[in-house]
Amino acid sequence: MTTIIQGRDMRTLLFGRKVDQPAKTVPQNALSNLFTITGGRIILMGLYGEVTTVIGGTTPSAKLVYSPASGTDTDLCTATAITSDAVNTQYSLPAAVGSALNVSSQVGQVVAQPGNGAHVLNAGTVDVHVSAADATGAVKWSLLYVPLDDGASVAAA
Repeated sequence: MTTIIQGRDMRTLLFGRKVDQPAKTVPQNALSNLFTITGGRIILMGLYGEVTTVIGGTTPSAKLVYSPASGTDTDLCTATAITSDAVNTQYSLPAAVGSALNVSSQVGQVVAQPGNGAHVLNAGTVDVHVSAADATGAVKWSLLYVPLDDGASVAAA
């Protein structure tokens, strides 16, 4: 049987381009850049993380932050406890700004960000902030986007 449209092409048509950030150690009470937006505005269609090394530390919480090239940082979600999250625990950006980071209730699955939760972002960075000074563990991230301006793109930081 011939497949005319490959899975990768279908994902791109439905949700936009995908950029992967390899697993990074979580920051300790700090921001860590995940993705850099350049060349104009994008429509952020989804942002997903997967724990690759168990999260440890004294009650770490995580939130996602947008840092524009000029202007004030904006929390894309509120901080959520990630204490002792196991390998394969999934995270996703909630649809509504000000809602908590989605954390899977079962390892290996998480609610996808609905299309009506898309965010328009100018050039800048998308970051993660982890609150505990003794946080350990690692997370790999994937971002889905559609360029709103010609020439806009996203790269792993």
